[in-house]
Amino acid sequence: MTTATVVQADKVWKSFGRLDALQGLSLAVPEGSAYALIGANGAGKTTTIKLLMNMLEPTRGAASVMGVDTRRLSPEVLAQIGYVSENQALPRRLGVGDYLDYLRPFYPGWDRALEISICKRLQLPLKRRIGELSHGMRIKVALACALPYRPKLLILDEPFSGLDPLVREEFMEGLLLEAGDVTMLISSHELGEIESLSTHVGFIDAGRMLIEESMSDLGARLREVRVTLEHPAAVPANLPKEWLQPRAFGNVFSFVDTRYSESDLGERIRTLLGPVRHIDAEPMPLRAVFTTLARAARDGAIQ
Repeated sequence: MTTATVVQADKVWKSFGRLDALQGLSLAVPEGSAYALIGANGAGKTTTIKLLMNMLEPTRGAASVMGVDTRRLSPEVLAQIGYVSENQALPRRLGVGDYLDYLRPFYPGWDRALEISICKRLQLPLKRRIGELSHGMRIKVALACALPYRPKLLILDEPFSGLDPLVREEFMEGLLLEAGDVTMLISSHELGEIESLSTHVGFIDAGRMLIEESMSDLGARLREVRVTLEHPAAVPANLPKEWLQPRAFGNVFSFVDTRYSESDLGERIRTLLGPVRHIDAEPMPLRAVFTTLARAARDGAIQ
């Protein structure tokens, strides 16, 4: 069975004057997935999300959410999208409870019991004005406003920015326990926080999508390899292009294999490096994957 695509962008460009913030970017977010959109500052993550939410229009190309062109998102479609951003504007003069009272009638599917559960779990002070709250507490308010109507798509744009570790943990706990069956698109620098949650990843660099695949496929093909040789190590001149970040120290040669295959790795290493004592090939956490890909993109090793 083919999985439906909830969010799709097809060769999208977004220009601000002479600056091309997005350059032919394409992505596809499968239904039921938790899609991590990663990249350095200025790579185009927030521009992509604003375009998907119809806060910006593409200069060229097209994007859709739940099958609807993002430039034509109706109130009915928007009512199925939850949105939480680090820079989200909230009515500072309203109390938390008053704001929830205000929002409730706009969403026919609003689950009052879920709202109460989320507010309790996140320990939200319902009688305090939003403007009196800390940044972390306001982010939790935004989450509490985005989940009770049970959106089909939840978009999180840098939701952990500026949050202390305890608030991040409480946010994630509330999200995981209360989100239910929802497709998520998450842009975050806190890669350690989203790694266990993510099922798919898209790596953006300079407005282009360099890598997009499932976390299981990415984890299967990327390995951090450490080779202990019988002789002093050196970086070979004919290094395979899929071996990134080569390092030689003493008798140890290490690299990141972006096309890992257990069946032929040993033979390839021995052909290039000579007699080997031991080979370790370890899976990489998402943060290490990101830094490896970011360096490779900066150095032109991947394009």
